[in-house]
Amino acid sequence: MLIKGIIVEDFVNYKYPCMTIEFPFCDFKCDKENGVQLCQNYSLQNEENITLRNNRIVEMYMNNSITKAIVMQGLEPFYNKEILYDLIRDFRKVTNDDIVIYTGYTEDELKSEIPKLKKFKNIIVKFGRYVPNQNSHYDKILGVNLVSDNQYAKLL
Repeated sequence: MLIKGIIVEDFVNYKYPCMTIEFPFCDFKCDKENGVQLCQNYSLQNEENITLRNNRIVEMYMNNSITKAIVMQGLEPFYNKEILYDLIRDFRKVTNDDIVIYTGYTEDELKSEIPKLKKFKNIIVKFGRYVPNQNSHYDKILGVNLVSDNQYAKLL
């Protein structure tokens, strides 16, 4: 699997200690809609891709007694859905810990994907693109502040 990075112990992106996997591709829809480069992960596209087999990523997670969840985030996990689903399937073979997917897509844009995700246990999706000049707000499901009013997390 191609990734941009992996944070083995992350204490920022979820209410529990998590492993964060950074996905390598995005169409930068947030930037295009706003007519300006504003993506906080924009520079990530310039980082070298890393190739790790799914079973190695799962092994790294399972061998860490601190992490209690998996976060998949940007660039954009849904850019290549099959890779995302393969990784979720591999995690579900060994753990039912929370899997959190940060996406810039809206719930409506992913309505055909939600039934596929609901086949897995404990999937949380953070929906919504970044919109500048919004108020940040605390999301109870994630346990973190989100930067735009239109962003929210949902347990599927």
